[in-house]
Amino acid sequence: MSVRITFLGGLGEVGRNCAAVEIEGRIMLIDCGLMFPEEDMRGVDLVLPDWRWLSERREDIQCVVLTHGHEDHIGGLGYFLPEFPVPVYGTELSLAIAAGRVDEFGIDRDFRPIPDGRWVREGPFKFQLIPVSHSVPQGSGIALDTSEGLILHTGDFKLDPTPVDGRRTDLPAFGRFGNRGVRLLMSDSTNAERAGYIPSEKSLEPSISTIVQRAPGRIVCTCFSSHLHRVQQLSDAGLAAGRYLSFIGRSMERNVTIGTDLGVLHLPSDRIVGIEESMHLPPEQVMIITTGSQGEPFAALSLMAMGRHRSVTLDETDTVLISATPVPGNETAVSRVISDLTRRGSTVFHSGNARVHVSGHASAEELKTFINLVQPSTLVPIHGEYRHLQAHADLAAEMNVPEVLVLENGDAVELDGSTTRVERAAVKARYIYVDGTGVGDIRPGLLRERARLSDDGVVVVSLLLTEDGNELLATPRVASYGLTDHPDEVMEEVAEEIEAEAYDNPSGFFRDVDQAVRHIVRRVIRNRVRRKPVVMPVITHFDG
Repeated sequence: MSVRITFLGGLGEVGRNCAAVEIEGRIMLIDCGLMFPEEDMRGVDLVLPDWRWLSERREDIQCVVLTHGHEDHIGGLGYFLPEFPVPVYGTELSLAIAAGRVDEFGIDRDFRPIPDGRWVREGPFKFQLIPVSHSVPQGSGIALDTSEGLILHTGDFKLDPTPVDGRRTDLPAFGRFGNRGVRLLMSDSTNAERAGYIPSEKSLEPSISTIVQRAPGRIVCTCFSSHLHRVQQLSDAGLAAGRYLSFIGRSMERNVTIGTDLGVLHLPSDRIVGIEESMHLPPEQVMIITTGSQGEPFAALSLMAMGRHRSVTLDETDTVLISATPVPGNETAVSRVISDLTRRGSTVFHSGNARVHVSGHASAEELKTFINLVQPSTLVPIHGEYRHLQAHADLAAEMNVPEVLVLENGDAVELDGSTTRVERAAVKARYIYVDGTGVGDIRPGLLRERARLSDDGVVVVSLLLTEDGNELLATPRVASYGLTDHPDEVMEEVAEEIEAEAYDNPSGFFRDVDQAVRHIVRRVIRNRVRRKPVVMPVITHFDG
């Protein structure tokens, strides 16, 4: 019985991680993530995988298995489960983080935590979770025992010898699978271009501690709210310096509560204070840990940087520590926040000027070590932009992996006996946009229109015509938005040109009023301000 894996997201991009494994006509999803919008996706809130193919096979979907609790792996569940109410498996923490997001949608869920290393049977699927080290606790790889051999999925991982929680990537377990023979390995590619090894999380502690100890006033720290290892390190440094801890941001507060309840975080309750209470303490006794590491416009750190936070006003006595690197696409936003913080006089430490962050993804030497341990027959690089996938493929070729497949979203790979087949564009895997409460109702053409509006502005022309539409009853009213700082003279010329054309060439003008107006507006604007705005004629017929 063949095994087929179809990739719905996560290949050639950072986000939307989602793969469908099919055995005996049943389907298991590995991860169900989202992607945050890129700069040219104006007005879009989130981007989801394309599940239309699954909608056609609703009754065949067996379950979802999560590798870890990052948004790009779990963030789509709230949109997926209402349509496909299937069991979801993962570690206790991964499911707890996912539950915090899914419950916001008010939908029922069937979450089933499983321990590491225990085989689970769900329909025709037999799988287990394997511990891996990453930038969120309880990260996992997945082993699938199939009729076509062992299939391994690393999830996001690195080979950290001294992780904060002591939960290392279980190389002995991966080695045992390698000794059995691995038919297919799907492996994280994010840092495949980066030479050497990623430093251990523990290596940051001296630098973080020094920054905290030397901070003269308050210290404000930010990291991903799910990076509970880093939250622990920052908290430990603050506590050692005699500071109280205050947490800001809904996701940060929620994940700190989850981590504490599950014993992943160890924080003394008597040293945690609310943000309002922290304002009454001496600044040198306060550490604030907040959201906003990616420059999100409404996150607490961004509001502080702009001087708009309701409780915290930063000045030259404050120190800010940003313990994260920008996700691709967020570089400009993060840079802007750093500049705004600096403009306020605060001292800012970030990955560009201090040792305050290490990546959660394996670099080239770690990937080669892992390939050497597992020795797969076939490798499919996953999780990363296309150049990362290709760099990983090059490493695998260097390691003499018999078969390396660089795939893209929508492609499928099928294992059947000794044959490995690839079907390109097996399913459609387009972006599904979330815009407000709308899901999937934004087409690419609409984004192009939004881009035009943003870049060149809009001109609205209001015309009052006779009932038969053959005569202009009043001077056109013309308004522009986002076109020029001083539009009055230009808009007056537009109105004059339209009125002149209507009187001088009525047969041509009134034959197609919309087209005539657009032509005149574009001609005048092109000559006067060298732009190509969106033109919107608004025509009213007077019947009295």
